[in-house]
Amino acid sequence: MSLFDLTGKTAIVTGAGRGLGEAIALGLAKAGADVALVTNRTPADRSAEAIRALGRKAITIQADIGDRSKLAGITERTVDELGRIDILVNNAGIIRRTPAAEHSYEDWQEVLDVNLNSVFVLSQLAGKHMIERGSGKIINVASMLSFQGGITVPGYTSSKHAVAGLTKALANEWASKGLQVNAIAPGYMSTDNTEALREDPVRSTQILQRIPAGRWGTSEDLVGPAVFLASSASDYMNGHIMAVDGGWLVR
Repeated sequence: MSLFDLTGKTAIVTGAGRGLGEAIALGLAKAGADVALVTNRTPADRSAEAIRALGRKAITIQADIGDRSKLAGITERTVDELGRIDILVNNAGIIRRTPAAEHSYEDWQEVLDVNLNSVFVLSQLAGKHMIERGSGKIINVASMLSFQGGITVPGYTSSKHAVAGLTKALANEWASKGLQVNAIAPGYMSTDNTEALREDPVRSTQILQRIPAGRWGTSEDLVGPAVFLASSASDYMNGHIMAVDGGWLVR
């Protein structure tokens, strides 16, 4: 089981104040990692306290990751206070639900800034640090809409298709330098982003009928895959988009 041990490693997790990001951050800490918790509006104090209670280090960084000028400060502060960057989890994301014909350009741009542009810039910043040391793990959070088109979410779908492509592009360039770049594609998870779907009795029933597991996913369902991709157990995986979906894609 030492393959999954993250003792001595430092991780950055974006969107770590709640939901998937909070669960992943705590999972990495339980495996031994120190964690920089990046949030926009939701404080990460609860997560930081839980991580410190495990005997790990935790820092909280509040930043609007949709603003490119704020991103360098995330990696710089992590190195200054925690000493290094071994793992980057690009989890933060937003969604705007509007029919395509009425989807405003402002919504389109905001979704791309957060879901895609921040992923590229943070990967580039952390990647340079990792390349200098000859090792590192980058985990991007993709989506079922990295494979499908969706309805009323043109910006989100475009961003998540692009995240999958960026994952493969970075893997091609950085695998030979000791880095592994992969993605997790969550299925239909019980989070704030899916609240509208879960509250729609027709749509919720349609979704559940297609999931072989017969339930919505939970944040905890992503912890094992995240620890695996962050650890030495996945050293020969590169450019893979790992579906964690209860069987949605194979139905």
